[in-house]
Amino acid sequence: MPRTSIDGIAPGPAAAIDAEQYYAGLDSFNVEPLWRNTDPRLLPAEPKSRAVPHVWRYQEVRAQLMTAGRLISAEEAERRVLMLINPGLAPEVETANNLYAGIQLVLPGEIAPMHKHAAAAFRFVIEGSGAYTAVDGERAHMRPGDIVLTPSWAWHDHGNFSDEPMVWMDGLDLPLIKKLEANFFVNGPERAQDELRPANSTERLYATSRLNPAWQTWDKPYSPVINYPWSQTEQLLKTALDDWSGSPTDGVIFEFTNPNSGGPIMPTMGAYIQALPARMHTQAHQHTSSAIYHVVRGRGRTVVDGTVLDWSEHDTFTVPGWSVHEHINTENEPAILFSHTDIPVLKALGFYWERACPRQA
Repeated sequence: MPRTSIDGIAPGPAAAIDAEQYYAGLDSFNVEPLWRNTDPRLLPAEPKSRAVPHVWRYQEVRAQLMTAGRLISAEEAERRVLMLINPGLAPEVETANNLYAGIQLVLPGEIAPMHKHAAAAFRFVIEGSGAYTAVDGERAHMRPGDIVLTPSWAWHDHGNFSDEPMVWMDGLDLPLIKKLEANFFVNGPERAQDELRPANSTERLYATSRLNPAWQTWDKPYSPVINYPWSQTEQLLKTALDDWSGSPTDGVIFEFTNPNSGGPIMPTMGAYIQALPARMHTQAHQHTSSAIYHVVRGRGRTVVDGTVLDWSEHDTFTVPGWSVHEHINTENEPAILFSHTDIPVLKALGFYWERACPRQA
């Protein structure tokens, strides 16, 4: 069908000149023609993350963290943390798309003062025993392998009354909250909170996932449990490994859940613990969610879009969204991985997709 004139402008050389003048003048209106867009990220055939697969070696990060402990006081730092920055996302403070991780050090006798923020957070304890995290008036005593929640807008502080350094991984939804322009931060009125409940009381109250206290009401979107102790998690993994083969893509894997809803621990982040049986090589797959893994125990490798990430105990590595990946346990004992993801956000919006893929290795 031949093109027709619009407002008296007929197709032809004159119209082409007019079009170039038209395009040149659009900037002054702060608009841009979609039909001339050349950015493939706007309407891609499938997602391609700017994040890259990467592994942070714990022994290297720990050495730098201990140096910071000698050079930087708790008062100077407030939170003595080395942030894990994804090379593909720098200079943004992101470990994976929508997700952040950092390694924090609290030395004996130190207090990381009370504050709260819109971003949700958890702490996965790597080494040391005897420190606490206080959340809204309840102290959770921290031991290696524990996951301690500090939900959105909850007052929290940390203290170390032991005689050894405490190191844990912080996980936050900070990049997502920043993108949503919904980030707030408030310093506390005191350095440490008053104790309003006995220490570890929610851990004892929700000690089994099959029994919830019927007299308790809970209307918040995150879990009422502050500490998910490693003693329970480890026993569950051991029992499951005896009875089940688990998932072909992830081995024996469990999600930390909100005991009231059965859903994720927080509306913006999911947390998982998985055991890869001895010498397991998982089926490759991809999903739209991003993931940050921390190696609790064992050695192995993860192949991500052809990149091989070798990992060992306490290393941290990231798998970008929609990347093809598979895990390989190279040892004769189970390997245990902790991970956090943005699955809850993607599922809530209807954007979570997953599919199996051919192995890369």
